[in-house]
Amino acid sequence: MLSEIFKAYDVRGIYGETLTDDIAYRIGRAFVHFLKCKDVIVGTDMRLSSPKLSMAFMKGIKEQGANAIFIGKVCTDAVYFASGVLDKPAVMFTASHNPPQYNGIKFCRNNAIPINDDTGLRQIRAIAESEQYKKIGNKKPGKIVKKDILKDYVRHVISFVDVKKLRKLRIAVDAGNGMAGKIIPLVYKSLPVKIVPLYFKLDGSFPNHPANPIKYENLADLQKAVKEKKCSFGIAFDGDADRIFFIDENGSIINSSIISCLIIKDILTKSKNKMQKIIYNLVCSRIVPEVIKKHHGIPVMERVGHSFIKDTMRKTKAIFACEHSAHYYYRDNYRADSAIITSLIVSEIVSKKRMILSELLKEFRKYHTIEETSIRVKDKNAKLKEIESIYKKQKPQNTSKLDGITFEFKEWWFNVRPSNTEPLLRLNLEANSDGLMKEKKDELTKLICSRD
Repeated sequence: MLSEIFKAYDVRGIYGETLTDDIAYRIGRAFVHFLKCKDVIVGTDMRLSSPKLSMAFMKGIKEQGANAIFIGKVCTDAVYFASGVLDKPAVMFTASHNPPQYNGIKFCRNNAIPINDDTGLRQIRAIAESEQYKKIGNKKPGKIVKKDILKDYVRHVISFVDVKKLRKLRIAVDAGNGMAGKIIPLVYKSLPVKIVPLYFKLDGSFPNHPANPIKYENLADLQKAVKEKKCSFGIAFDGDADRIFFIDENGSIINSSIISCLIIKDILTKSKNKMQKIIYNLVCSRIVPEVIKKHHGIPVMERVGHSFIKDTMRKTKAIFACEHSAHYYYRDNYRADSAIITSLIVSEIVSKKRMILSELLKEFRKYHTIEETSIRVKDKNAKLKEIESIYKKQKPQNTSKLDGITFEFKEWWFNVRPSNTEPLLRLNLEANSDGLMKEKKDELTKLICSRD
């Protein structure tokens, strides 16, 4: 019954249709029943349905005998921070970059440990569907406690940089009417950086453009602002401000793997301990592990997905992790991803190097990389088998089935992996030349689309 909205890492659905107040109430009770917890932290984004859904969820928490600690409208990494600093489980009501009719719930255990389909979501769904939570008998109801964690959160994220090294940069920021519009002014108000704001008014109807910087057409206004206002660079956030995309001083969009390299070099150069482990997902550019090795770090490849990344960070004690989707994770941030911390670190690097961003990034522009391309197919498994059959005959240097299928050749590599929630295959590809990249992208795109 709830399988349509319970995804691999979270709950996501259309408000009033697949995700209702009653369903949120039942999930709230099921969450407490599953964790057997006394308190649950609850945060929301600015979506129009977030107030009703979160109140229904907190009603479920209370009726299950636990307390709801309501921290109000925050960015997702502030929820992770609250979970870590208070050592309590937490949920965030958000649908990230999805259209306004959607909403969802992200879950974590104490200390910001994520909950995914394999580590609890399946059980929570089953408890909510069967209303198993009713079997424990009557409990004294809990209560809702309001708590402001943003002052502590701001101090925490600023602690990742040396404020004295920040210069009077001018940064254009596109909040997309999402939570960055509330958080960025709080973080940067005491810093020398001047913010040029775009769409800072919180508005869950997204009147200016979708809060989805993954699609480059949504970055057009930011690119224009960077050039017209002569900004040092520009940054764009998704709705819950956990992803960050960068525009250089010329208005050019920067691939997230290149930004990852800039941060990795800085972290490893500053680190007193050599051979720090750094995690990257398997579809990041190959420049990422090369930079890690060059600066005496230990690269660790992991499959795509925040729960896999965070689990491996915890096991390996990795100092940093990155994903191609513009998520950046920090060990000292309870291993959680933070777009806000990332914006501060890049600001500090540009400040102390006294170079324009495009010049700082030149050393990492070695390969030609496509942006992840999603292609709709009828049978994901059949198509993957067809691709594997064709390319294993071409004598690849390496192959992997860590996540989908990956083939590495001397001059290029590609990965095709299935979406967890949709009938899509996602293609990532990189080559040593622009011509080869385009040739192989066309070749694989035609293959995936053929006879489908």
